[in-house]
Amino acid sequence: MNLAAIQSALRERNIDAWLFYDHHHRDPIGYRVLGLPPGLMVTRRWFYLIPAEGEPQKLVHKIEAGHLDILPGHKRQYAGWQELFDNLKAMLANCRDIAMQYSPNNVVFVISLVDGGTLELIRGLGKNVVSSGDLVALFEATWTEAQIASHFAARDAVDRITASAFQEIGHRVRNGGTHEHEIQQWFLEAFQREQLITQDAPVVAVNRNSGNPHYEPRAETSAPIREGDCVLLDVWAKKNTPDAVYYDITWMGFVGKAPAVRVQQIFEIVRDARDLGVKTVQDSIAADKAIAGWEVDRAVRGHIKSAGFGESFIHRTGHSIGTEVHGVGANMDDLETHDERRIIPHSCFSIEPGIYLPEFGVRSEVNVLVRPHAAEVTGKIQRELVII
Repeated sequence: MNLAAIQSALRERNIDAWLFYDHHHRDPIGYRVLGLPPGLMVTRRWFYLIPAEGEPQKLVHKIEAGHLDILPGHKRQYAGWQELFDNLKAMLANCRDIAMQYSPNNVVFVISLVDGGTLELIRGLGKNVVSSGDLVALFEATWTEAQIASHFAARDAVDRITASAFQEIGHRVRNGGTHEHEIQQWFLEAFQREQLITQDAPVVAVNRNSGNPHYEPRAETSAPIREGDCVLLDVWAKKNTPDAVYYDITWMGFVGKAPAVRVQQIFEIVRDARDLGVKTVQDSIAADKAIAGWEVDRAVRGHIKSAGFGESFIHRTGHSIGTEVHGVGANMDDLETHDERRIIPHSCFSIEPGIYLPEFGVRSEVNVLVRPHAAEVTGKIQRELVII
C-alpha cells in the first residue's frame, strides 16, 4: 500500500477518506490495494479508514484482532454489534465525503462491491458515500514499467503464435482435416513452450460459432474447419512471472483463395470502427483532453450503426486489462454501462468492436497503452483478412 499516494489522491479529489470494508473476501479490490494477504480467514467484519490527512484507523473483531496488523494506523476492536457501531461512528466523526467500493445505480458493477446494508449504515451516520472508481483505477489499473515490459513480452509471443496458428490451420485443413478444439489445444501447447499462462483457453470459432462472442469450443461439440470457412481467433495470455499483465487480441481469417464478399464487407466495417476508436483515444491524449470510456464506445458504435449493423454489435467496445484479462480500470463502454471513468496514463485496455450475424461473426481487437501524452497500439494491427 502506498499510503502517501492514496492520501494525495484523496486531497486532489476533495474526498475526506477512503473506507475499506470486508468479510468473507467479498472485496478483492481492497485486498490488492491495501496489500493484504489473500489467504486470510475472514469471518468477521473489518474496516480500514484512510483519511486525506492524518493517521489511518482500523476496526477489527476481537476474534480476528490481528488481521490488519501489517497496515499502519490506530487499531480499535469490537465484539458486539453495538460496539462496532460506536467505534465506526467515532472513526468517521471528522469525515463527510467517504469513498467506498460503490457505484451509483450499480453502473460500474465491477467496482460496486459494498452491500446495501453497509451503505445504509454509513449513510445513517450522516456521511456522503461517493464512488471509489477513479481511485481504484489509479491504484489498481495503472502499470509499472516492469508490467509494461511483461505486456510487450507476452505480445511478442502471442503475435508469433497467432500467426503460426493460421498457418497450422491451413496445413491441417489440406492434410486430413482439423477442428476448433484441436487448434485450441495447439495454442495451449504453444503457450506452455513460451511460458505463457491464461485464465481460460483461447477461442477458436468458425462460421456461426464466431457469431457468439463468448463461444467456447469443446471436444465433444467442436466444429470442423473447412475450405470456405470464416475463422475467429481470440487469444489472451501473460508471462508466467509475478505481477505480469495480459495481452489480448482477436484476429480473423478465411480458409480459401479469397474471402467471401459478405465476410470482406463486414470485416472492413469492423476494422474501420476499431481504427476510429484508437484515433479517438490518441487524439484526446495528445491534446491533453480528458476522455472517459463511454466516449470511445459511442464513437465506435456510431460508425457501426451508420453502416446498418448497430443491432449486431452486442457488447462493449473494450475492457480494462491488467493482471486479470478483464481489469478494474475504465472500460470502453456506453452499452452495458455508461462508464464515466477517465482514461488515465499508464493504463491499458482493449478496443474490440464486433458484428455478430447468424451465419458468422467478425471481431477485431487491439490493445491500447496510454502514456502521459500519447497512446499507442501495443501489437500488430490487422488490416486485411488472413487468407488461410
